Formats: sequence, C-alpha cells, structure tokens
Amino acid sequence: MTDEIDQTLIAALMEDSRRSLKALAQISGLSSPSVAERLRRLEERGVLKGYTVEIDPRHFGYQLQAIVRVRPLPGKLHEVERLIQATPEFTECDKVTGEDCFIARLYVRSMEQLDEVLDRINSHAETNTAIVKKTSVPRRLPPMN
Repeated sequence: MTDEIDQTLIAALMEDSRRSLKALAQISGLSSPSVAERLRRLEERGVLKGYTVEIDPRHFGYQLQAIVRVRPLPGKLHEVERLIQATPEFTECDKVTGEDCFIARLYVRSMEQLDEVLDRINSHAETNTAIVKKTSVPRRLPPMN
C-alpha cells in the first residue's frame, strides 16, 4: 500500500511528470534524497510504471476523436485484436465483457479517414462508433485511499 506522502508525490507527478526532485521535496516536506528513494521504491513495486508526456492530437492534424465498440464476427476475435493493435490511429483499446469485445479510442484527421480505418475492421467485426464532442472528465487517478 501507499501512504499519504506517496500519494502526494503521485498526485504531484500526475499534474506534471517533469517536476524536479527539489519541487517534489517542497510539496511533500521531505528531502530530495528521501523523495528519490520513495520514487525508486514506488517504481520497483510497480506503482509508478513510467513518466509520460501528454500531447494534444489536434496539433498533429487529428481533428476527430471517436469511441468504437467492436463486436468480432464468429472466429475473428484474435484477428480483430491484431488489426486494432496494428492500426496506429487506435490509441487505446480495452477488451471488455458484454456484447462487444473491445472498446477502443481512435484519432483521425477526417471522416474519410475514419471510414478507411473502420473499413479495415468491418470485414471481420461489427462496429458502433461515437464521435467525441468534448471530454468532460480527462484521464485521472481513482481515489488512492
């Protein structure tokens, strides 16, 4: 489990993964070496899996974001999973229970590109697509306590 100081460090890194050890020490009330040791232990335990950058796909021309529910045709589950993994426009995909097997997020530059991406999958699966209008809750941590 994590204690309150670990949780403070994790929350601070979620806000800005580039924070220095000195800044994290000020936030947590620890020394920089103590923060470094705590981060090392969190990494070893698999609590911290990496440090990342968040970009805005629109700056790269991706104007549309879509959520796609995917129901593979009989016998096509693994083939559909490989297709999704091999398609770079899919940025996330979860294998789920229920009628659909996958729920995926993708970014495209146009409706035409969306059709092209979905056409590659539609010969192996049924899809249901929703265009994202706004992200009301950006990715965040669940409560840590």
